[in-house]
Amino acid sequence: MSAANRAGVQTSAQEQPPTSTLKAVGRAAVVALYDELALEPKPGLVSFADSGSHDDMDARTLLRSLFSLRLYFPRLAGLGAAGAGFELLEREGIAAEARMLAATGGINTHRGAIFCLGLLCASAGALAARGVAPSPAALRRALTACWGPALCERALRCGPAHGAVAARRFGLRSAGGEAALGFPVLFETTLPALLSTQQRGGAPREARLQALFETMAVLEDTNLAHRGGLGGVRHGQRAARAWLTAGGALRPDAVRHARAVHADFVARRLSPGGAADMLAAACWAQRVCGPA
Repeated sequence: MSAANRAGVQTSAQEQPPTSTLKAVGRAAVVALYDELALEPKPGLVSFADSGSHDDMDARTLLRSLFSLRLYFPRLAGLGAAGAGFELLEREGIAAEARMLAATGGINTHRGAIFCLGLLCASAGALAARGVAPSPAALRRALTACWGPALCERALRCGPAHGAVAARRFGLRSAGGEAALGFPVLFETTLPALLSTQQRGGAPREARLQALFETMAVLEDTNLAHRGGLGGVRHGQRAARAWLTAGGALRPDAVRHARAVHADFVARRLSPGGAADMLAAACWAQRVCGPA
């Protein structure tokens, strides 16, 4: 019996959602990754302005990576709609990583996004198969009901990825741990910050900046831990909180202050890749779920 069937989300073949729906879910993931790339400034992260703390990639590298993933996300939505078990999702993710590395010359550009956005697309597919409109709460329920136990088991394994190793070393919650809990930082911090800033009159750039910094302030970012140890994680959180305390994205000099944080992160070679993944996931959720 499939994971989705055990959770009561499997449907008959006649009730499978239209291919256009699954494609739209997947396209939203690619566009969301572009939204994240296009945002500037982002402390230590690659944008069209510069490469941040990264010597091995630039915006063109990430664009090649995005193109390589264009079929992966709709495929994950389809697997979710079909009630696939986690092992099939993981197999597709591994294949997507191989295509990404082939497109980038061996550079890891989007491994975290392959994992988190892939799971979210699968969750949206599971909802579509039931005829349930996607919402933040429904996506979390589908994710934990369909694949929560498998994700908990996976989170206990220490894989070879830098973030997983850093999480185990410093006692932080890994990306897998976040997923097993239904992405609490995404749904309780990042997405609400994005939506509330726009509701207060912020433009998309301001809303994404606010969402990124609010995420950085609370996330135990294993990418920061990999590059700067536990001190790097805490420095990143303090810098984000200082930016927020000073007024956040809606104050007149928010971009100037954010660029100063960016310069500091580049000098320290820090890059909050986990927060960037959550920002992309929030942009995806906003498109898929619609206005709050």
